[in-house]
Amino acid sequence: QVQLVETGGGLVQPGGSLRLSCAASGRLFQVYNMGWYRQIPGKGRELVARIDSGSRAEYADSVKGRFIVSRASDKSMVWLQMTNLKPEDTAVYYCHAVEYGARENWGQGTQVTVSS
Repeated sequence: QVQLVETGGGLVQPGGSLRLSCAASGRLFQVYNMGWYRQIPGKGRELVARIDSGSRAEYADSVKGRFIVSRASDKSMVWLQMTNLKPEDTAVYYCHAVEYGARENWGQGTQVTVSS
């Protein structure tokens, strides 16, 4: 199992930036994919960005060009750099890690609010 703890959420004005961090521990050797999802109340979780063991990144269309996902080489950390934030980016952001065998692990979530 993999434990994930997010930090870095908060309140930011439109056009601002925020960096989310996720500390990972446990069976990191089993992890091949890490990333971020977000959820708005009343809606399901949606993929924001993810990065695989080959450092190939994938982004939701809504965040392309604004967000960057990265991770430590030992998989102990994954980050989400968010720029030019918009009110529609407001959500709870969850760190996500997938192990070989398709076992999924989730963090507890961190609130991001974009408002003036």
